[in-house]
Amino acid sequence: MSAASAQRPPRRFPTDLTDAQWRLLAPLLPAPRSGPGRPGRPATSRRALINAILYVLWTGCPWRALPDGYPHWRTVHHHFAHWAADGTLGRLHAVLRGRVRTAAGRTVAPTAAVMDSQSVRASDWVARASKGYDAAKKVHGRKRHLAVDTCG
Repeated sequence: MSAASAQRPPRRFPTDLTDAQWRLLAPLLPAPRSGPGRPGRPATSRRALINAILYVLWTGCPWRALPDGYPHWRTVHHHFAHWAADGTLGRLHAVLRGRVRTAAGRTVAPTAAVMDSQSVRASDWVARASKGYDAAKKVHGRKRHLAVDTCG
């Protein structure tokens, strides 16, 4: 590693959290699992994990295509899957949604929603048994539904 690269600040991406956003999210995440009673690798920065997850979700890139500025993709995916399974991401979403609604002058719990559906054509390679038919639109494929509160 050259002296110039050692002095260069870490690369920033548009999806990286600001300091204010991190102060809001940090208390909502579980504490790192490593510690004095847990031998093994040192804990990965939770902020770096969140930044990497946001990068994947925003860009749609595969986990394996994470840029070098983030932790290894397996580490990031492991934490994402663990947080999804234990309900951390659901709780995080609920708290942030409540704050957005409160800031908009609404109650924390939504009382109305907008629902819509979309028929998506399935490829000819998809087995006929796993796809349906929307007679109104004459589409062989799958139907997906979406519900959002009035704030979007």
